[in-house]
Amino acid sequence: MPATTRLLVTGATGFVGRAVVAAFAHDHAVRAAARQAPQRSFPGSVEVVRHPDLSQRFDWAPILDGVDHVVHLAGIAHTGSGDPAPYDRVNREATAELAAAAAQAGVRRLVFVSSLRAQSGPAADHVLTESDEAKPTDAYGRSKLAAEAAVKTAGAPFTILRPVLLYGPGVKGNFALLLRAARSSWPLPVKDFTNRRSLLGVDNFISALRFVLATPATAGETYIAADPGIPPRLPDVIATLRRAQGRRPSLVPMPTHYIESALRLIGRDALWHRIGGNLQADPGKLIAAGWQPAHDSKSGLAALA
Repeated sequence: MPATTRLLVTGATGFVGRAVVAAFAHDHAVRAAARQAPQRSFPGSVEVVRHPDLSQRFDWAPILDGVDHVVHLAGIAHTGSGDPAPYDRVNREATAELAAAAAQAGVRRLVFVSSLRAQSGPAADHVLTESDEAKPTDAYGRSKLAAEAAVKTAGAPFTILRPVLLYGPGVKGNFALLLRAARSSWPLPVKDFTNRRSLLGVDNFISALRFVLATPATAGETYIAADPGIPPRLPDVIATLRRAQGRRPSLVPMPTHYIESALRLIGRDALWHRIGGNLQADPGKLIAAGWQPAHDSKSGLAALA
């Protein structure tokens, strides 16, 4: 894309949004949109615009004025509530409103960053591809799948990405908890975990964004985004992080059914599925289209540590 291309990034103050803004600011005119002022400054060339909370309706037209491409990251993830209404309003309706406004504004490409949870629950019994029937299992995943449908019918040229769990500097959420565990001095009872879960380095994610925005053939497509290669096991992740810090892995055996039973006993079935279930996703469709990821998960995790 030419250097004069104007790129709108929503959700610009989040972990992924900040990384996207910083990466594209080097060679694009970036407009960073968020509901709150950034706590840390963006590069000086970045135009910052604020909008109301996505739970409210507002006019996207001024924010889209002069924009060529949109990367839509804004939304809500798991709030701990089973109430579908906030997810539906913020993840589906607000996305539908943005997509309709993008079509009206003549945006050349809208990249909607969905989630693998639009396709699957927290665990799956086989390696997931885009050809699998989408079967989200919670309000978050269903809202993301509904948002995908809204994007497809809005009339703007689009690409949908379904990333797996992202990691990188400043990561929050579940992966931040994993990092804290790896940085602790305690031996961890995860040696017997054999399940594999796909991960995605934020730099690989940014390269996927660059690829789909620059490749006309990706318009109208949906892609899983994940690091290439065999996904790591939980003990692989901890061991890689600790070895990269010059430490021994210090992993000890414990039958996984003990951990599963304890979590189920206290009503944390979903947490068990997230740490003890398999969730492997194949980025082969995106790679076959021409995407060239920079690294696999082992190399990415070592660099993060």
